[in-house]
Amino acid sequence: MKIGIERISFHIPHQYLDLASLAEHHGIDADKFSRGIGQNKMSFPCHDEDIVTLAAEAALPIIDAHGPDGIDSLLFATETGIDQSKSAGIYVHRLLGLKPQCRNVELKQACYSATAALQMACGYVARKPDRKVLVIASDVSRYDLGGAAEATQGSGAVAMLISANPTILEIDLASGCHSEDIMDFWRPNYRKTPLVDGKYSALKYLHSLGHAWADYQVNEGRAFEDFAQFCYHLPFSRMGEKAHRHLASLNAATVDSDKIKPGLAYSRQIGNCYSAALYLSLISALESTDQDLTGKPIALFSYGSGAVAEFFSGMVQPGYRAQLFTDRHQGLMAHRVALSYDHYVDLWHAPDPQNGEQVVIDVQTTGRFRLAKIEAHKRHYEIA
Repeated sequence: MKIGIERISFHIPHQYLDLASLAEHHGIDADKFSRGIGQNKMSFPCHDEDIVTLAAEAALPIIDAHGPDGIDSLLFATETGIDQSKSAGIYVHRLLGLKPQCRNVELKQACYSATAALQMACGYVARKPDRKVLVIASDVSRYDLGGAAEATQGSGAVAMLISANPTILEIDLASGCHSEDIMDFWRPNYRKTPLVDGKYSALKYLHSLGHAWADYQVNEGRAFEDFAQFCYHLPFSRMGEKAHRHLASLNAATVDSDKIKPGLAYSRQIGNCYSAALYLSLISALESTDQDLTGKPIALFSYGSGAVAEFFSGMVQPGYRAQLFTDRHQGLMAHRVALSYDHYVDLWHAPDPQNGEQVVIDVQTTGRFRLAKIEAHKRHYEIA
């Protein structure tokens, strides 16, 4: 029985900061960003947008197309959770009008958790082939203003409907994992922004890729040369290029840039979406190439600092292009508004009442869902 991705959709804020503006403010060459890390823009949320509204917007086209029937689980992956107890998915459940008979849980392990959710969903559907699981990865990456990682910020959400007889990508049984207790990136409860050892994290990313690939091969995975496209977790697009060169060297293979470039296209214009980054790359690979990928395997590498990594793969299904939301996605990208540096700084300081005071938020987003206010420690969401 085939199990995998039936539909996949992403959503991003309607505003972005051009990294040339950031470079100008800091008095540095813009090539440091466009060439050095391979990034051109970063999506940035309004004050009435957060991981809940982004997640609901990402999933809405799927719900509009299929309805809520058959969905009895919602797995919400994020590392920028809004509550230490309540799943962000509970809010999304109401906003999307899902039925009460639906389990709902939030998963966390840095940028890896969406892959854990995907694999859990596949396992559940294998037991109950008549059911579907909605997997959502939603994050806002935010680093200190003026810090080394500032240019790698971004925000967005990816929603996936996991089912039997998938119409986009069948997930292979083989996968390879690697876990290791390291401190390359972490965010204690008392901090709004993470602590990062960037060079060490990049090294551990590549180290974990090698181990996960080796385990994938032990578990009878596909050969390197079999893949039509490679998708990597992308904290920034240049990291994906480094990863691909590293994996090619491990296999004594030639680097074919045509097998990675399509998966980098969206990330360059959006930035780091943490748990959603790999799946944004997958959408990009499917939508940014003229190559017909029908019947061809795609490689996927997921990495979450701290660290957990997984290498796995899937087979593209016949008729997949008709199941994509390509026009919607490209419309989101094309109709964004550029932020001035001062406006970006204002948005960076998102409302964060600590003592139960009321914060009423003006309408800023162009989306259907918004965070209207925070009052008495409660978040209130509206549907337009």
